[in-house]
Amino acid sequence: MADHRWVDEFPAAITVCDAQGIIIEMNERAAQAFHKEGGRKLIGSNVLDCHPEPARTKLQHLMETQSTNVYTIEKGGVHKLIYQAPWYENGQYGGFVEMAFEIPAQMPHFVRQP
Repeated sequence: MADHRWVDEFPAAITVCDAQGIIIEMNERAAQAFHKEGGRKLIGSNVLDCHPEPARTKLQHLMETQSTNVYTIEKGGVHKLIYQAPWYENGQYGGFVEMAFEIPAQMPHFVRQP
């Protein structure tokens, strides 16, 4: 079995929920990001309860349709890329994962030619 301890020090907040929306994993960065809400104590709670409207309804729709959502935000002068996507195990929908990466305010964009 693979050792996944690397994920705790990965430079993005990673939160994983199961197909019913129950949070099953958080890395250290996610626990710190959500410390006011309980940090790792959120494991076992429903991810939808952590989102106010209209984000709650949007996330519920994403989970139901197993769709990906990618966007950037700025909060307190910190820019982040948010990546929300379904995860699968042996082809079966397992739930949803959210990754939040801090990014520079300005970043290069490259178009690669085939």
